[in-house]
Amino acid sequence: MYEGRIVKKGELSFDSALKILKEKGLTNVGAIASFIGVVRPTSKTGKPVKKIYIEAWKDAADVSLNRIARELSEKPGISGVLIYHFEGELTVGEDIVYVIIAGDHRENVFPVLTEAVEKYKHESEIWKKEFFEDGESRWVEEF
Repeated sequence: MYEGRIVKKGELSFDSALKILKEKGLTNVGAIASFIGVVRPTSKTGKPVKKIYIEAWKDAADVSLNRIARELSEKPGISGVLIYHFEGELTVGEDIVYVIIAGDHRENVFPVLTEAVEKYKHESEIWKKEFFEDGESRWVEEF
């Protein structure tokens, strides 16, 4: 079972994402690992962040995220992969992305969780712009 797609702010909560996974009737699941990306209060350079804007080429990003989820769901010991990335304006502390991996054992799910995060950051058509407290803004090359 897998799914990856862009979602709008307010469209999905972490609890509802987890419910999607559990309602699919996964068998032999002994571990579920998750990653919730959150808007940081400072940039990587330490500059205070007011908000961010996530822009996605939705059609292409949906395909990329779904492909990543499918490929990772085929790994040994993995039975479910969900990747839901938010788009639009998000403020400090708000969720940006949910990645949930289900599998036989913890040793199966943790490496796949890390791989999923790295893949969506580098292989999907999603961009982030930071808006700073001083009024400046910049597109982030790698987030």
